[in-house]
Amino acid sequence: MIRILIRKFAEVLLFMLIITFISFLFIRLAPGDPVLTILNVDELSVSQEQVEALREEMGFNKPLLAQYGLWLLDFVRLDFGHSYVTGQSVMEMILTGLPATLELTAGALLIMLVVSVPLGSLAALHRNSWIDQISRILSIIGAAVPSFWLGLIFIDLFGVRLNWLPTMGRDGFLSLLLPSLTLGLAISGVYVRLLRSSLLDSLSQEFIRAARSRGLSERRIFVMHAFRHSLPPVITVFGVSLGSLIGGVVVVEVLFAYPGIGKLVVDAVRQRDYPLIQGYILIMAAFVFVVNTAVDLSYRYLNPEMKLKEREAWS
Repeated sequence: MIRILIRKFAEVLLFMLIITFISFLFIRLAPGDPVLTILNVDELSVSQEQVEALREEMGFNKPLLAQYGLWLLDFVRLDFGHSYVTGQSVMEMILTGLPATLELTAGALLIMLVVSVPLGSLAALHRNSWIDQISRILSIIGAAVPSFWLGLIFIDLFGVRLNWLPTMGRDGFLSLLLPSLTLGLAISGVYVRLLRSSLLDSLSQEFIRAARSRGLSERRIFVMHAFRHSLPPVITVFGVSLGSLIGGVVVVEVLFAYPGIGKLVVDAVRQRDYPLIQGYILIMAAFVFVVNTAVDLSYRYLNPEMKLKEREAWS
């Protein structure tokens, strides 16, 4: 385990170095000038001397690699800088919006589990039955419908026509329902089909027939053997698709005016707020790396064969 953690630590250092350089380069090469945004040149009369003075003060007149080096030194000290628009610390702004984003993500994952686990399990246990047919139809619809379109339908139905649920802001549990449903149902379709396929493969394995020959109940066989054996492919896809989930959170937050870091970074992109965009990218990159590391480590529990292979490799 210690060797794995040391290797993961080396990987995260290389990963963060690459992601910081690429994101810094792409942000600086994007169209738009933050200096002009800060000075509000569309509303105020600003001289070229003032523009150049502010650009020199912010370090934009230096070579790109020099700018990256200075930023990297601040990043090593965990200083993400200050927003060009508000003047607030980038870390404080991200930490302020992070709880709302985590709530929305947790709510969406809960909806996904509530929908995909029972539906995928029933579809596998009753293969080619009416339950299986319904699960196929629902999963295809869920995978085909964009999250923003589903969100607009929910806003029109539950917010405008029925007036049951709030459609904007973050004010208690009810305001979390529609965004969570929108994102959770949008990602459930993929996992219903994946879990069904993985369970069918597990139920056809030799160890399942051996467990039945020992007289174990079907419920115990399914929960303790088949379901556990089917989880690694599902968890692998979840780790790979985590970036899409984060992208979905951004779309849903903007759609429902939910005050998370997704909506915050969309505003930052529109205002050319480089430090806030860079901070968001790094936080999300670190989050994705941590989750994928947890996925890798979970294989050791879900698949004991991997632990044996690692021991043989190190011996």
